[in-house]
Amino acid sequence: MESNEEVPLETLLEATMFGAGRSMSVKELCESLGYDEEEMLDSLSALQATLRRRRYGALQLSEIGQMWALEVKPFITQLLPKDVKTDLPQKLLKAAALIAYHQPIAQSRLVEMLGPKAYDYVRELAQAGMVDRRKDGSTRRLTTTRRFAELFGCPETDRKKVRDWFRSQVKSSGILDLIEQEHLILQEHEEDGVED
Repeated sequence: MESNEEVPLETLLEATMFGAGRSMSVKELCESLGYDEEEMLDSLSALQATLRRRRYGALQLSEIGQMWALEVKPFITQLLPKDVKTDLPQKLLKAAALIAYHQPIAQSRLVEMLGPKAYDYVRELAQAGMVDRRKDGSTRRLTTTRRFAELFGCPETDRKKVRDWFRSQVKSSGILDLIEQEHLILQEHEEDGVED
């Protein structure tokens, strides 16, 4: 059996991130594995390249902001059997779709659209890891997470690209024809007024 010193950091990283099942910062990885930041960044880049080169590999290493995550490649997520995907309860789908379509959206605006139940929906979506809610004055600013993108098969993880991708999916599906636009679709000038 190999000792810790004989296992390459790249291998330890892959196992650590797979086991964690969540995003991790470089600092957190350094503290967990006992390496300095420069070594950690080099190994993260090496692992990312290794995963890209793996023939028929299902995983990718993604960096968003200051966080790194080991995740299933988006095109493979779409091919997974339904019983291994996380299913959102039907009652949360409308709230999730509105958040994705308008992000970043103020929680107070979502409440105007869906009524007081929106608070419960947002809490459940956040607990499921689907949305991020950050304090913004007297309300919260809502955005989708990497987990949201993966669940819906979005090839992007940046929230603006997720929003654009989601909008293109909605438009191409014809769903917009069925929605009461004055209640659910924000005017462009309102949306543009939300600072990132």
